[in-house]
Amino acid sequence: MAADPRITEDGLDALREKAARTGKVQDHGIVPVGGPFPKPASGVSYHGNPVLKPPTWTWQVPLYFFVGGVAGISAVIALVAHLFGTAGLMRAGLWIGFLGALISAPLLIADLGRPARFLNMLRVFKLRSAMSVGAWTLSGFSTAVGLAVVCHELILAGYGNDFLLVLEWVAEISAALSGLILASYTSVLLGVTAIPVWSENRKLVPVVFLAGGLGSAAAVLELLGFLVPVTQFIGIVASAVETLVAIIIELRGRYVDRPLREGSVGWLTRAGAALAGPASLLLRIFSGHSSSARYLAAVCFVIGALISRYAWIGAGRVSSRDPQALFRIQRPEP
Repeated sequence: MAADPRITEDGLDALREKAARTGKVQDHGIVPVGGPFPKPASGVSYHGNPVLKPPTWTWQVPLYFFVGGVAGISAVIALVAHLFGTAGLMRAGLWIGFLGALISAPLLIADLGRPARFLNMLRVFKLRSAMSVGAWTLSGFSTAVGLAVVCHELILAGYGNDFLLVLEWVAEISAALSGLILASYTSVLLGVTAIPVWSENRKLVPVVFLAGGLGSAAAVLELLGFLVPVTQFIGIVASAVETLVAIIIELRGRYVDRPLREGSVGWLTRAGAALAGPASLLLRIFSGHSSSARYLAAVCFVIGALISRYAWIGAGRVSSRDPQALFRIQRPEP
């Protein structure tokens, strides 16, 4: 092995003297050729290896997050509408929830690869497995909302009785409760991962997902013709929350949030936030009396919320490739 020209006896004596005086030495160090030593850590890797594995979810998963959120919140709206005697809104909410459940199942199965894996997920319940929780939640919600739809349609057809009425209420309540889980569990599971942009926003992501599901469910109802005050109110609240979240992300300026502000994913995040937030909100506030403006606001929110789901997944991929984001969390600067 050729001698390093930087290494001299005088240099070593200087290092020993410095170590004795200060208790530490800051120098480049020497890596013996062929020695069993890892490569020095760099700013882009951990000893030459990736720190985190990026998410492997396919495009169906963000779409499942969106559709599942709309379906789950629609079931909640249907239950509230039933309590207040709004029959038309209740029926539409149940059908949106049911159709959303039918769409969600193939999306989840597509990510798993084959239907048998979906059934295998139901053999054991694993709280720490996103797919296990998703399979069980979706199965319970689909059963409950499907039963509620069947009971309601039978009652409308004149086959109602006391048993069917009680069964309908039980099914609607079960659908609403499981629908809330369906709309929010994905955001919670993102927050408990090691990916920095998700874990450091574990309190913010559920707000984004629930607001997106709530506003999108109201928007779908509006597109079906339910331009009623309650959907307008829900739309304003959801858009206001989306706007506030976007402002928080921009003003905090944290390093860990860079994927949400920079690059192609950053622009995607901002586009989704702008459509679901300010664009929809301004249309509702200043042109809420116009049915055309209400329809346009609904379309903006739905598109924005859908983009937001893909943006958050994309941000997770970018964040997983940035070891400095994880290092800064573990060793916060003073």
